[in-house]
Amino acid sequence: VCRNNNNMASHGLAYDGCNFFRQRLVLSTLSGKRVKIKNIRSKDDNPGLRDFEASLIRLLDKVTNGSIIEINQTGTVLFYQPGLLYGGSVEHDCNLQRSVGYYLEALLMLAPFMKTSLKATLRGVTNDPRDPTVDMLKSTALPLMKKFGIDGEGFDLKVVKRGMAPGGGGEVVFTCPVRRTIRPVQLTDPAKIKRIRGVAYSVRVSPQMANRIVESARGVLNQFIPDIYIYTDHMKGANSGKSPGFGLTLVAETLNGSFLSAEMSSMPQGQGDPKLPEDLGRDCAKLLLEEVHRGGCVDSSNQSLALLLMTLGQQDVSKVLLGPLSPYTIEFLRHIRDFFQLMFKIEVQKPSEDERKGGDKVLMTCVGVGYSNINKTIK
Repeated sequence: VCRNNNNMASHGLAYDGCNFFRQRLVLSTLSGKRVKIKNIRSKDDNPGLRDFEASLIRLLDKVTNGSIIEINQTGTVLFYQPGLLYGGSVEHDCNLQRSVGYYLEALLMLAPFMKTSLKATLRGVTNDPRDPTVDMLKSTALPLMKKFGIDGEGFDLKVVKRGMAPGGGGEVVFTCPVRRTIRPVQLTDPAKIKRIRGVAYSVRVSPQMANRIVESARGVLNQFIPDIYIYTDHMKGANSGKSPGFGLTLVAETLNGSFLSAEMSSMPQGQGDPKLPEDLGRDCAKLLLEEVHRGGCVDSSNQSLALLLMTLGQQDVSKVLLGPLSPYTIEFLRHIRDFFQLMFKIEVQKPSEDERKGGDKVLMTCVGVGYSNINKTIK
């Protein structure tokens, strides 16, 4: 699909439809390019922006200073002119249609480039089957960002209260220091898996549920590696949110400090067929094995975060080895081309039969655009 003709328009970038809404707003905010999105669900019975998308726009408005947002009456056309990333202390009630992870992923991409370090308190659904849960972001996205030089004592993600879908009632606090520049990385050898860690959580159900999940997950994983420890996390009372549920997040750590993860949550109360904790544990363990087979230095849910940090790095070569690219990541690469005029060099590496290294890998190489935080004056 050739999109270049409409992107050359003088008013910034123009897009059609509601897909990849978050990517476009985040990249627009970072690059300072205005973006106009039209035909947002214009043929739908219920046209226009959904509540969770409007909630994301409000969150972006809270962390920036001077953003201009215009939405037409039906909500099918959005014009967004980004302001400066300000940061500071932010509280936001996320929409319950999507989990906090949906909003947090956008914040993770923006947080290092704020003017003052960010302290965001997000309330809503912390774990649901659709979006990456807070536990998963804490155990994979944060270590990934540390590799790019975003760390320090103020870099943390705390789950204060858990909230399962559909009722929510969870609360997380995300704090992140600001960085002037992002350092380039060379993550080309994921090495072997050395240990598996995980969290089995349950709220408003019997605490025994978590133990049943752990047992069945270990049943699968113990065949491969002895060093497995899965914590059980049973929150009670006010900290347990408003809806019952349980789930499991598993993280495999490699010798070189890469993290691959998989997770599953129980279906929200009253939706779909209920799942036994044993089945959930077993299926989640299989998902982790699938993720290990895909391999790479970054798991499939964090591919776009890694590629963004590579793009924004100093003007030096970054290389990252990924597993097969997800459709979301492929679209993200197109957006990076639109917003930053940056193309990646993509090399497919097929492991030979006898190596047993899993699926095809993709080596992504780029030279960073030398993005520097305009708010940090040079001392």
